[in-house]
Amino acid sequence: MKLTRTIRAFAAAALLASALTLHPMAPAAQAAEILRIGTTQAIDSLNPFVSDSDYSSVMYQYNYPHLTEYNGKLEIVPSFATKWETSADGKVWTFHTVPGAKWSDDTPLTAKDAAFTFNMLIKFKDGPTGKLAGWVAHMKDATAKDDNTLVLTYEQPVANVLTQLQALPVLPEHVWAPLTEGQGEQLTIFPNEAPVISGGPFKLDKHEKDQLAIFAANPNWWGEKKPNIDGFGLQFFANDDAMVTALTTGKLDMIGEHTPPTAVEALKKAGLTVVSGPGVGMKTLIVNTNPEKANNKELLDPKVREALEYAIDREAIVKIVWLGLASPGSTIVAPASGFHDTDIKPLPFDIEKANKLLDEAGYKMGSSGLREANGHPMTYEVIFPTEEQGTGDRAFQIIKAGFKKIGIEITQRKMDPDAANEAIMGADLKYTDYDLAMWSWVPPVEPDFMLSVVTCQARGGNSDSGYCNPDYDAMYLKQGTLLDSKERFAEISKMQKHIFDARPYIVLNYPDVIEAHSPKWKGFVLSPLVGSVNNLSTETLMNVQKVE
Repeated sequence: MKLTRTIRAFAAAALLASALTLHPMAPAAQAAEILRIGTTQAIDSLNPFVSDSDYSSVMYQYNYPHLTEYNGKLEIVPSFATKWETSADGKVWTFHTVPGAKWSDDTPLTAKDAAFTFNMLIKFKDGPTGKLAGWVAHMKDATAKDDNTLVLTYEQPVANVLTQLQALPVLPEHVWAPLTEGQGEQLTIFPNEAPVISGGPFKLDKHEKDQLAIFAANPNWWGEKKPNIDGFGLQFFANDDAMVTALTTGKLDMIGEHTPPTAVEALKKAGLTVVSGPGVGMKTLIVNTNPEKANNKELLDPKVREALEYAIDREAIVKIVWLGLASPGSTIVAPASGFHDTDIKPLPFDIEKANKLLDEAGYKMGSSGLREANGHPMTYEVIFPTEEQGTGDRAFQIIKAGFKKIGIEITQRKMDPDAANEAIMGADLKYTDYDLAMWSWVPPVEPDFMLSVVTCQARGGNSDSGYCNPDYDAMYLKQGTLLDSKERFAEISKMQKHIFDARPYIVLNYPDVIEAHSPKWKGFVLSPLVGSVNNLSTETLMNVQKVE
């Protein structure tokens, strides 16, 4: 199977190279400058109301306009909004947008598209637009006073308006408005197939699911700065080895943040440029904390979850799996975000302590070496999406060995990401069927999103743990309204401690961002999110160019 999937990846790489070489944007007298990018995480959907993949949100960053974005220093800067002002009470924000802008199909791109997008999110926040609803928290309405003036009115002052808006793509009203009839049921089933109408610096011309995505420079791009390249392509690989080989043999120009740590030295020896830095992503062991779960309710016991953490050797995972290119995890807010509470330390690897907790809780060790709970052995299946293969497999083996020492057995259930998501949520979206999972989060730098995934409202949407606690929800709502940065940090610290103690997640580690590229290219701007090509900023693909 591995050989077959590798061959498929190289066949797709050849198709990518061929398609990009013949790109119509290239001048007739010279070859097009196309950046070929490899990743092991595919675009799962072109519809922003259903997608989960990092690279889906990357597509939105480059294909759609955003009012604001980050620069290379992680400062919020103007984008489609050229400037803004706030009312004295902090409840009304007025944005001035780029005049004379057009979508790629020549339809005018105005503040009215932004108002439509935000009002749609508000209207259907408890339904089809729920995945993005957190970004319009406390927003009452959006009004376009004219083509270039957008007024956002909030129920109360909100601390992170500009970072919230950075995460929201402005969608073309003429495409999406017909889908908002009734309860908006059509919003989540709209395929949004390529070619996708663009208001960003690039437009998605072609997409083959799990294979490739081809972007061309948007001739209607309204920004003063134009891309240096004619386009870029994303090639999706089934495994790290095939991706790394494609880079070293010249079939790719760069590989993104999924560069495996085991390949770093080999890539350097091959003459490729390798860069790394702290990331906001995290690898997690997810525990189903829904009290209505059907079986294995002992996992709802806080002492059991605490014992699980004591039995995980995080230092070994960092050393053996990540070769030191990661740090041990603790809270759901990574250090690179700037909001991490350093006073919350991960529990040490302590098998004796873990066994003592389970003994005290009454889970007796059986003759088979397995503990018993509620009349059954403590054996659990771990849902494991295939995109976690490689480093995830090696981490799983370390965790499994630790759990065996405390009388708990785990097995992997490998599934493609869509199937894994369905298995976690269950057929009724009530999180009643699964026990454990291993998956990653690569959230925005602004912590609001990551904090939101463990709210009650996130169930059936971004939640993968089924966690729900009204006290935590109250803290979440409060943190978004605290305008004083110290007060907000203190509230977010309380939230981190709450989730750390409740353990719907046991955060294993924070991987460094690692990426590699050919020295024939320059202009990459590394980000703590997903490397140079990310959903924070357009900076890399606006600046990148071939070395002359």
